[in-house]
Amino acid sequence: MSTHTATLITGDGVGPELAAAARKCIDAALAKTDGAGTIAWSERPAGVDVMESAGTPMPDETIESVRATDATLKAPITTPIGTGFRSVNVLLRQTLDLYACLRPCKSYAGVRSRYDNIDLVVVRENTEDLYAGVEFEKGLPDTAELIDHVNRISTDKTIVTSRETTGVSIKPISVENTERIVRFAFEYARAHGRKKVSYIHKANIMKHTDGLFKEVAESVASEYTDIEGEERLVDNMCMQLVQKPELYDVLVLPNLYGDIVSDLCAGLVGGLGVAPGANIGDNGAVFEATHGSAPKYKGLNKVNPTALILSAKLMLEHLGEAEAAKRLEDAVAAVIAGGKDVTYDMKPDRDDPTAVGTDEMAQAIVAAM
Repeated sequence: MSTHTATLITGDGVGPELAAAARKCIDAALAKTDGAGTIAWSERPAGVDVMESAGTPMPDETIESVRATDATLKAPITTPIGTGFRSVNVLLRQTLDLYACLRPCKSYAGVRSRYDNIDLVVVRENTEDLYAGVEFEKGLPDTAELIDHVNRISTDKTIVTSRETTGVSIKPISVENTERIVRFAFEYARAHGRKKVSYIHKANIMKHTDGLFKEVAESVASEYTDIEGEERLVDNMCMQLVQKPELYDVLVLPNLYGDIVSDLCAGLVGGLGVAPGANIGDNGAVFEATHGSAPKYKGLNKVNPTALILSAKLMLEHLGEAEAAKRLEDAVAAVIAGGKDVTYDMKPDRDDPTAVGTDEMAQAIVAAM
């Protein structure tokens, strides 16, 4: 029996309530599984609640704990829109080179959805593409110089743009980062008994960026003769997922497309409230719910803990505790299917007075194990 180390980032808004619920479920899953290890937790703060005292939403000690432990479970953290600090998620991904965003999207009986039996995994490249944040504001000298260059090399004068009214964003796609994310997707497929990996792009238009992604993906795919590899244009892929999602298995995409398609796939299974996530690199792994911090519900013991608990299940798998992970997922599925001990958003009527709170749903999941 081994002892794993894990950081628990409690977050802000409803984050601390969700963190407590998920930790309770993880510890119970390990305790109830013969031969499973234990977790030595390092609980760390992050988010708006520590901004005033620490001067940053992500204190250095928290980052160092993430770096030093075997895995991290992170509760939601508020990201201000338009103002304030940059996303903590982006900071962690870039600081620790967590290059692979893993987003399984799976149907659970009892969750309201237009679809049944969905079982997709989205693998998103996390470090480059338009999300690298290399942008130039309209009207600035550097932007004007870039616009002048675009105008000089343009052979289609209909796209000539104004130096004063145009912003610019750079889309880097590299051989190295494409190769490792596509390889991650194929290795994940092989390790989890998946049969197909679809690599998604828009190479018919962006020939030197998405075209490179397609070319490298095809090269990597040729090494995995036991797994089917196929390409899809991103716009067509979105239509296909809505029409016939059962045809797809593992999807691997550049950063921007991956962000959009992963939310689309979450919508197929009932929304972000049941969508787990992970950000994984060679030297670290952070597991998190894919929804926000819902500050208006802070302290009300009301929000659905499913997404963070299923993220905890991914963390157990990452730590090599496959049996405990399955025990946890089976218990979550049983509680949801039962429909009794679930939060308000999982009831047919959101005003149902029998809805339970965050902690009570976690307790029901523990009991189901």
